Amino acid sequence: MNRTEFIITTAIILFVAFAMGWFANWLVHRFTRVKQSDVADLDRMSQELHEAEETRDQAITYLQQREAELSNQLAQTEAELGAAMDGLRDARREAEELRSHLHQG
Repeated sequence: MNRTEFIITTAIILFVAFAMGWFANWLVHRFTRVKQSDVADLDRMSQELHEAEETRDQAITYLQQREAELSNQLAQTEAELGAAMDGLRDARREAEELRSHLHQG
């Protein structure tokens, strides 16, 4: 093999390697290309997720407010119950004292 044949053979091999590399690159980009419909779906899902997060935040805020209201009502009811129990205790004590005075006198 003389020098000219070697250069031509090397050039052909390099050209074939380049063509194969270019074709492989084209195939990879062809199969991994993102479709416009996929991008639209991602945008729609992103918007829906954002709306769901806002709804969740509103629900959490409402529940926290409701919990605070119910805690206040519970504390108020417990205070009223305590006052009623104290009043009942005093009334029983008075009734017992009156009974004892009636039985003694």
